[in-house]
Parts: sequence; structure tokens; C-alpha cells
Amino acid sequence: MQTTLRLAAIYNILWGAWVVLFPQHFWELVGMEPMRHPMVWQGMGMVIGVYGLGYWWASYDPMRHWPIVAVGGLGKLFGPAGFLMNYATGLVPFGFFYTLITNDFIWWIPFGLILWRVHKVYRWRLTS
Repeated sequence: MQTTLRLAAIYNILWGAWVVLFPQHFWELVGMEPMRHPMVWQGMGMVIGVYGLGYWWASYDPMRHWPIVAVGGLGKLFGPAGFLMNYATGLVPFGFFYTLITNDFIWWIPFGLILWRVHKVYRWRLTS
């Protein structure tokens, strides 16, 4: 659990910094039209980076700090759901899908296993 959360922390902090410092780079990599308002994308990068700090702190006692993992896990479910809704209505191009692979999909199993353990041990109770 500790290793998973620390890897997630490092990834999120690096991804967040990349998006904040180079907001148009992703769009160039996937051949999409540059953003008209990069500040919105940079704000997303800031939020993802802050999640990274939360994961790092949670890594010291994952069972106690499971709500941080749960919030991150929910984001990793709702992000792809939001993409699907926006893609289906034509509001976002398919190229955006690539962010879901590393930001969401690869974390589903490890975060799910942490949360499953919390459920088995604590039945979702907050611990002291």
C-alpha cells in the first residue's frame, strides 16, 4: 500500500507540474488543437499535483488515511465517466483518452485493493 501511494504521489506531482509549467505540451503530443484557455488545464494540473501530496501523506498509514485514497479512487472513476459523456456528445476529441490511461486506469486495481482491505478490516469506519 505504501509503495502504491508513493508511486501515485510521485506520478501526480510530476504530471501536475508538467501541466502547470507546459500547458500546451499534451495537446501538441496528441495532435490536438491548442487550448484557448490554458489556465483551466493548469488548474487541473494543480489539483492533480495536490492529490499527489495527499497520497504521499496517506502512504505513512494507508489504513488510517483511507479517505484520501477513496477520494482519489472516486476521481479515477469519475474522470473516465466524464470523458465518455463528453466524447459521446462530441465535446471532446478522442485524443483526450490518452490522459485516462496513466491518470486513472492503471490505478484502479491498486487503489481498489487498498480500499478492499479497508473494507475487510474496518468496514469503512474512520480509525483513530
